[in-house]
Amino acid sequence: MATYVNDLRLKEIGTGESSGTWGTETNVNLELIGDAMGYATKAVANASSSTITMPDGTASSGELRSLYLKLTGGGQASTITLAPNTVSKVWFIENATSYTLTFTQGSGANVAVLAGQTKAIASDGAGSGAVLYDVLTDLSVAGDFFVASTIQPAGDTASGDAAAIGYTSVEGVIVTGQGSTSDVTLKNDADGTVLTIPTGTTNVDIVGDLTAGTLNADGDTAAGDNAAIGYTAAEGLILTGQGSTNDITVKNDADADVITIPTGTTTVNFAGAVDVVGDLTAATFTPDGDTASGDAAAIGYAAAEGIIVTGQGSTSDVTLKNDADGTVLTIPTGTVNVDVVGDLTASTLNADGDTAAGDAAAIGYTAAEGLILTGQGSTNDITVKNDADADVIAIPTGTTTVNFAGAVTGASTITATSTIVGNAGLHVKNGATGAGFIQFFEDSDNGTNKVTLAGPASTADITLTLPSSDGDDGQVLTTDGSGVLSFSTVGGAYNTWLVKTGNYTALVGDQLVVNSASATTITLPASASAGNTVIIKATGGGLVTIGRNSQNINSTAADGSLPSGNSTQLVFVDSTIGFLEI
Repeated sequence: MATYVNDLRLKEIGTGESSGTWGTETNVNLELIGDAMGYATKAVANASSSTITMPDGTASSGELRSLYLKLTGGGQASTITLAPNTVSKVWFIENATSYTLTFTQGSGANVAVLAGQTKAIASDGAGSGAVLYDVLTDLSVAGDFFVASTIQPAGDTASGDAAAIGYTSVEGVIVTGQGSTSDVTLKNDADGTVLTIPTGTTNVDIVGDLTAGTLNADGDTAAGDNAAIGYTAAEGLILTGQGSTNDITVKNDADADVITIPTGTTTVNFAGAVDVVGDLTAATFTPDGDTASGDAAAIGYAAAEGIIVTGQGSTSDVTLKNDADGTVLTIPTGTVNVDVVGDLTASTLNADGDTAAGDAAAIGYTAAEGLILTGQGSTNDITVKNDADADVIAIPTGTTTVNFAGAVTGASTITATSTIVGNAGLHVKNGATGAGFIQFFEDSDNGTNKVTLAGPASTADITLTLPSSDGDDGQVLTTDGSGVLSFSTVGGAYNTWLVKTGNYTALVGDQLVVNSASATTITLPASASAGNTVIIKATGGGLVTIGRNSQNINSTAADGSLPSGNSTQLVFVDSTIGFLEI
């Protein structure tokens, strides 16, 4: 009697049966075997549970017989029973619905396939207690594993995994291994080691070149890691290795060293050219070979030149960018110029070449001129600003004038080859060891002698106000006692006398001849010190009134008079006597 007890539900023809139909029935079986190696689709019911049955001996409704089964439709998460429960088979099941499909055959373990996933499911056909297996949950591949598109693991790995690829939403893709020397080893087609993670470490050892758009690690490494790639917010990308000669070695397909970090050092040695698609961050990068003029992008080193960055582009030979892909620094193609887009901050900026008249903004140096700042603007050639963007120093366009917006303070000597013009006061200080001073040097053709004006050791501020005129020949500067200076004639018997023909306010030390036919008033100085004197001789016929100017004369608050032909000498004694007539 024919039976259908096999895993593909093929008709098993009994001995002596199917006379005249054996060929047809055999051909049907062969076609069903072909179906079992093929592809089929099936719409699942919009229900919480349903059953897909492999029919006996017929292709009709026999999608479950197919090796690859794509399930569509369905309006909710569903549990699907694979029947009959005696079938032992492997399926590739693609869940093309929008919901999770859970597959069962008996009371044993089930397998859930998420929306959009494809899983390999195996059944043991054990009847009511049948178990389904997720074939790729623990996949061991002895040889090469080729994938046309993408491998997407959906579960985490464990510390005891000998070799596993997993995924978590926090960690992303996870490669976990366990070996006596390395936990993870990547090899090339020639069986050459490309990348290793030494056993029990977070270090990554790369034998050859590493080419990638971006490598994002999200965990820190440890000092004991043999090979690891890590990341911290402060340090960024971290590569850690541990070897007897090198901590990290990157090799090419010919097993030649490309990048090495000598054991226990912070030095990075590059054997050849370095091509980096993304950012390169390291404590120290030490190339050991020169670059060439034809290099599209190269970092090198020579004993004479030191580190060398060489590029070749249509607009710039070298471009440095920030994390936002903004240009920071460029070297225009075929030039030796460096263009910096933003602020340039450094401990010391050493220029070693001269600037030119056409430079828009340049810093240069010559042995004769020293540091050179050259600019070109419509209003100013050079402008120095403070942190609030306010002008501090300006050199108007095309001039040699320097304008200071605020106070100018010099710790030592301020030397100018032209005139210094200030819109406010000039303060001269000399610190705690001496008074401020101004020095006037003689013509350099004569020598280096100078006249120095130094501030006094004073207990109070002193203001000296210069006179509004240049005075007369032979006059000297005198003060009114309040710092107001004026020109006056030095007193004394043999000094020059002043001839006055009209009213006049005398200065301390004046010797006056009043030659007027009419009455004339000579007013005494408004302030005087003890010993100050004024001498008056009246002539010309007119009476001379001596105005006291708020001072006493001979201890009396009254003006005096001096008839024509008479003379007097007045000496200031004190505020009580005032001017005493001698």
